[in-house]
Amino acid sequence: MMIDSAAMAPAERAEAICEAIWDSVVRVEITHQPDPRLIRTVGAISTVGPLKVCSVRANATTIRRTRSLARDDLEPSVFVGLQVTGSSMVVQDGREAVLEPGDMALYDTTRPYTLLNRDGIHQHFFRIPRAELALPSATLDRVTAVRLSRRDPLAGLTATCLRRIARHQARPAPSTVHSMDAAGRPGIELLRALVTSRLGDRRSASEPLHDTLHLRILDYARTHLGDHDLTAARIAAHHHISRRCLYNTLSRKGICLGDWIRAQRLERCRDELAAPAERHRPVSAIAWRWGFPNAAHFSRTFKHAYGLTPSEWRALHAAAR
Repeated sequence: MMIDSAAMAPAERAEAICEAIWDSVVRVEITHQPDPRLIRTVGAISTVGPLKVCSVRANATTIRRTRSLARDDLEPSVFVGLQVTGSSMVVQDGREAVLEPGDMALYDTTRPYTLLNRDGIHQHFFRIPRAELALPSATLDRVTAVRLSRRDPLAGLTATCLRRIARHQARPAPSTVHSMDAAGRPGIELLRALVTSRLGDRRSASEPLHDTLHLRILDYARTHLGDHDLTAARIAAHHHISRRCLYNTLSRKGICLGDWIRAQRLERCRDELAAPAERHRPVSAIAWRWGFPNAAHFSRTFKHAYGLTPSEWRALHAAAR
């Protein structure tokens, strides 16, 4: 779902925005600009696996989940607010967290909270059912409205994963839909590890990190598909493991790293060859962008995978348009 106040009549903006948020995300009171003509809100709301994702840029100043609204029938959930630009403050349980770009904070939907945005909102919000985090209530209650700094390595890793989900959730490419749905799970597990490590529970923190290792390996490889020096050695070094551990971790999931990278690169090439915006880009340039330095080898590999040469694939989609 997309939200754009520019497409709404000024007199209807406040109510329409509130209705969209209430129906799809959470019931809150929103303090907009006094003059409805000045209300500006652009956002995207979607579901990624168990996550509800809401990316918003707006000039609203305050969001409140009041005591009465917190008694609604929404499944008990935790929000993660990831600051994009500007600053904001999260207030809950007698604590205040000031967020700068890249910082995160958690807050619980079962109790009142307030989000203060003096210069407007520019955040990614992620709603996660408490049951998905599988952490005791007492544990979560200790980290609400606590700043999770971008400078913390684990917080930075978690923010990177969540940020990538948010960036692609509005208009995902066909080849990324399934991977984005799968990305919801490691995002949650990384958050669980972050919470428990913040509270000093190393055992609880290490379990999700171990369980999501293969997903983090693939996520790293997916991010660097265009790098011509993307090797098992580089991926293993990034995750502080040996190549043997890397191969064993993926093998247990039935994944051969080389085949997986090749398939992912071919999908990116296939999508770009069919895209109208790329119709004038040479096939060899697209192949190079996605890690295929040899045009002839790429053409043979592409035809083996899809039954058509890259040029035939492009022509087929041009004719269809």
